[in-house]
Amino acid sequence: MDTVDPQPSRSLFRDREAAFVNTAVLLWVSTGWLSSFALMGNASPLLNILGVFLCTNTMVLAAYLIHEAAHQTLFAKQGANFAIGEALNFVAGSSYASFQRIRHMHIRHHMDRADLTCFDFKGLLQGRPALRRALELMEWSYIPATEILMHLQVVWRPFVVRSQRRYLPRSLLMLVVRVALLALLAIWSVKALVLYFLSVALFLHVLNFFDAFHHTFEQFFVDAEQPLPLLDRTRAYEQANTYSNLISVRSPSLNLLTLNFGYHNAHHERASVPWYRLPAYHRSLYADQSAAVMPLSKLIRTWHRNRVKRVGCEHYGESGGGMDRIDDFVGAHGVSFLTVV
Repeated sequence: MDTVDPQPSRSLFRDREAAFVNTAVLLWVSTGWLSSFALMGNASPLLNILGVFLCTNTMVLAAYLIHEAAHQTLFAKQGANFAIGEALNFVAGSSYASFQRIRHMHIRHHMDRADLTCFDFKGLLQGRPALRRALELMEWSYIPATEILMHLQVVWRPFVVRSQRRYLPRSLLMLVVRVALLALLAIWSVKALVLYFLSVALFLHVLNFFDAFHHTFEQFFVDAEQPLPLLDRTRAYEQANTYSNLISVRSPSLNLLTLNFGYHNAHHERASVPWYRLPAYHRSLYADQSAAVMPLSKLIRTWHRNRVKRVGCEHYGESGGGMDRIDDFVGAHGVSFLTVV
């Protein structure tokens, strides 16, 4: 895997382009996220709707900016990437785990060419048919129950798992802080609180939709430090089991809604390429721009059709041997870089 050039720099950003685009998106996320609460608490239903979509959008961007910080592509200095990663972690609602833990597991995803998860949610469902049925019912109702479970396990495991006890102080602190802030939000506006939870649900759906179809890697449930032999997981294997799912090929600017995260083959080919240069890098890799891209309409269809099956499916399914028929591509749960810790 490519890594960012570690040479020291006196500049905060890598170059002028990085300074402009990263400053712009960070300002949008910070001001937009805070402003969304005012909109969600407003008396106008139209502004409420705008607030929900603004809150969802800024949380999605915050998550993908965490991903950029993990690859140290936001700033030239490691300390700045770590600091902004922690701040964005709070916006994305994943601050119960430190940015360093999230980064460690994501870099392992690239190095090991596998989907690694520290919590075996499929194992949890075994022997618990009531829990599985509850998750399936909620997923059928379009409640992102499995992804909610994955976020909640980051909170509860330090309380009940001895090996996770060292993470308890942070988890407890974040739990107290976030519950207190939610209580203050409820005192100011119960409607804003309800709409915030709706935004979180939409946020989890967006992340899961794109995460679900990025790979057909082998999945391993491991300890964070447990080594994993590469065996036959070569660079060729990595690309053959990686898929790009763009919002639009014809209108590339729409892919900014997910910070170009859909250019996933390009990202796995060279992880040091920052988000704003991925479209150009994708074009340099593929003469036919749509050749390596899963059609969005077909992914939406298979995401909808397999939303219940995806809960306990032991494999991700197959892409159908081509991009025109991917109904058998079930997709994955529990592979978000925010929750695999």
